Amino acid sequence: MNQIKRLFPVLIGAVMWISSAQAMPDSFADLAEAQADSVVNISTTSHPHVQPGTRGLPPGFGFPHGSPYDNFFNDFLHNMPRQQRERHALGTGFIISSDGYIVTNNHVVKDADKVIIKMRDGSEHEAKIIGTDPKLDVALLKIKAKHLKPVTLGNSDKLRVGDWVVAIGNPFGLEQTVTAGIVSAKGRVIGEGPYDDFIQTDAAINPGNSGGPLFSSKGEVMGINTAIYSRSGGNNGIGFAIPINLAKSVLDELREKGHVTRAQLGVHITDVDKETMKALNLKNREGALVPQVVAGSAADKAGILPGDVIVSFDGEPIHKARDLPLRVARHTPGDRVKVGLIRNGNLKTITVKVEAMKDDTASKGQPHRNNDKVRLGMVVDNLTPDMAARLQTRVKKGVVIQQLQRGMPAARAGLRRGDVIYRINGKTVNNVREFSKLASHFKPGQVLRLMLDRQGDQVFALVKLPKPHKGDN
Repeated sequence: MNQIKRLFPVLIGAVMWISSAQAMPDSFADLAEAQADSVVNISTTSHPHVQPGTRGLPPGFGFPHGSPYDNFFNDFLHNMPRQQRERHALGTGFIISSDGYIVTNNHVVKDADKVIIKMRDGSEHEAKIIGTDPKLDVALLKIKAKHLKPVTLGNSDKLRVGDWVVAIGNPFGLEQTVTAGIVSAKGRVIGEGPYDDFIQTDAAINPGNSGGPLFSSKGEVMGINTAIYSRSGGNNGIGFAIPINLAKSVLDELREKGHVTRAQLGVHITDVDKETMKALNLKNREGALVPQVVAGSAADKAGILPGDVIVSFDGEPIHKARDLPLRVARHTPGDRVKVGLIRNGNLKTITVKVEAMKDDTASKGQPHRNNDKVRLGMVVDNLTPDMAARLQTRVKKGVVIQQLQRGMPAARAGLRRGDVIYRINGKTVNNVREFSKLASHFKPGQVLRLMLDRQGDQVFALVKLPKPHKGDN
């Protein structure tokens, strides 16, 4: 009896674990049947847009527009059989509203002159492209139809590695193909852009599946099938889908505006490495280090500083630098968001009003003279009012980097010509004399914390001084 009593809690725990785990379904037939009317086949037609003077020739070839040969290539292209001038592509989409809105990948309909939607019953509708988001690879289409059956959009944040998923699509033009597998990984970065956060699955995904839904075992859309990893062009058991939560954040804006205006903080970020963790006295490597704050940006106005480590955004943890753009992308310009950060070892919370993303502008430095003798590998000079005006700096005192030596600590740390150093290890630097005085106390292997002004932007940089080699004095 005592043994039974001791085993009873173990049995209860086992039963609770089994009940919480996602058991393998006996069949996906009910799910496939229930969702079949909500998944559509997409075919596109596009015509090559030939630039004047090239007439369809490879880049680098052709004749000037208006030359005697121009008419010849015009006639040649015009007389080419239509089917040779047209380009066709296939993909998949899914209905999200009863009045005809359909979601697919941007790359499925990119450059398309005509988009045809084919329903399960064989009926066809010409679709209008309402909006596209190339960075996220999402497109919203619309057909003239009523009483359609939309899918149910789930919560992809709750999807777990090992959960069962089902893909329905149009691989190789084979309509209404159903494949099943599990979630192999989450948060995959495959080099598609700043918003990489893919769901990886071993459910068979092939060309033609693009834009189709990835369902949970409950029949909720968890992702948009987007890419495959393959050397042969076929399925190798590695497919990728855009999390539906990321897509949901842009669908309303695509419907209203046809494009997406993204929010931004106005910071440059990088991962926290071991040297940074040690230099800033951090407990771990969690978060996104801010080495630079863009002048006049939302972050600048809110008081975020270079050297801060952002550890949360809108209550969600930031584990790595790549997490931050994904969190910001879920917001629209004008949203007020709480940003958790570590500054000087203390946790702070700052409210930031995120702003619309603007085009990046390149910084250009200006050179001049003098030398430092501490093996940093740079030449500095005093900041003058004239140089401050030309460099558009906010600081009025400091030392300007005039030259950099490749392979030396300053260059390896990302410093640039035209940067103005105005603080080192928390101490103000007003001129070359003060810089040299501080430099006289630098030690081999030391990590320097530099505050810079880069054309008005505040920049934080860590410069590691080299350790002496054997034989050095």
